[in-house]
Amino acid sequence: MRSCNLPVERHYLLALLAAIVVLLLSVACSADTMHATYLQSNHEQLSVPASLTPQPTHFVVPDGTAARTISQNLQAAGLIKDAQLFEAYVRVNQLSGRLQAGAYTLSPSMTIPEIAQALQHGRPDSLTITVPEGWRLEQVGDYLDNTGLLKGAAYRQLAGGDLTGLDTSGYGFLDLRPTGASLEGYLYPDTYALPLQGATAADLVKNQLDNFAMQVLPVYQKAFADGTTHLTLHEALTLASIVEREAVIDNERPVIAGVYLNRLAQDMRLQADPTVQYGMGFQAKTGQWWKSPVSLDEYAAVDSRYNTYLYPGLPPGPICNPGLASIRAALNPAKHDYIYFVAIPGTGRHVFARTYEEHQANVKRYLGQ
Repeated sequence: MRSCNLPVERHYLLALLAAIVVLLLSVACSADTMHATYLQSNHEQLSVPASLTPQPTHFVVPDGTAARTISQNLQAAGLIKDAQLFEAYVRVNQLSGRLQAGAYTLSPSMTIPEIAQALQHGRPDSLTITVPEGWRLEQVGDYLDNTGLLKGAAYRQLAGGDLTGLDTSGYGFLDLRPTGASLEGYLYPDTYALPLQGATAADLVKNQLDNFAMQVLPVYQKAFADGTTHLTLHEALTLASIVEREAVIDNERPVIAGVYLNRLAQDMRLQADPTVQYGMGFQAKTGQWWKSPVSLDEYAAVDSRYNTYLYPGLPPGPICNPGLASIRAALNPAKHDYIYFVAIPGTGRHVFARTYEEHQANVKRYLGQ
């Protein structure tokens, strides 16, 4: 009797298994659709960091940790604002399987794509160092000291322009810098994997210069050859560094670059707040490299060639190490007739104006001044 019922039981089991598979596929498809929809609805937030104040944060991903748990832990650590958005980003872009276990040093000033990129380099045989876009070289030195990854003093010496002991024969673009200039602007911000044993500050600097040659030089050379820009490499990096410190939303970078170029074309002073902050240097009272806010009185008191409220033209050099998006913006600025802009508090966005009267109205509307 049992042998006669086996085909029926097997058919029932196969049908049941098929139904389970269909259900699981349906759930998976539904989840994929949900992630894609959420990512599309909140896409602009990908470029908005959890904080504009860089704060090195130790973050560990245990072996076997799921993407959802990593997302939740990142939010709990204050590194991102939206765990659901991080999970949606890595799943839709098929990165969830690439997130690696390891110990990382991250910052809330990094965007979701930057953190996702950093979390793909947790190899146990490597030292992972993430240099965020928009940091000045002293910040990187402090970060190395604070985390114990490398010797910050050695990095600051090299990045400051003392290239003693560093073979620069492959970096001809450094010869285009003004005499005595530091490497500010030329040290490409990215995530770097160095040998776990024996890595030095010189190794990091060389990796950054190699990356600059690979990522930035071709973009600049093409823009210059096409006539898109007439800026020298040093000028382009200087403008890009200001854009990097001003912009939060990617699609505003070319607009902001256009504002500054319009001001230069009209012999107006740039009046860029980040250049004043750079000239002010480290603020011992607050532990900041970028004092914010800066008062009007301070604008007049900071006697530095980097103070673009006092001195005309571009500052002597870059004020930070800009990312590729800001460099592209400086080389391919938006064409418009704006010459003013003001930040809209709490949004990362700016409102632009063509006349001083429009600008004053925007200041009153958004800043209440």
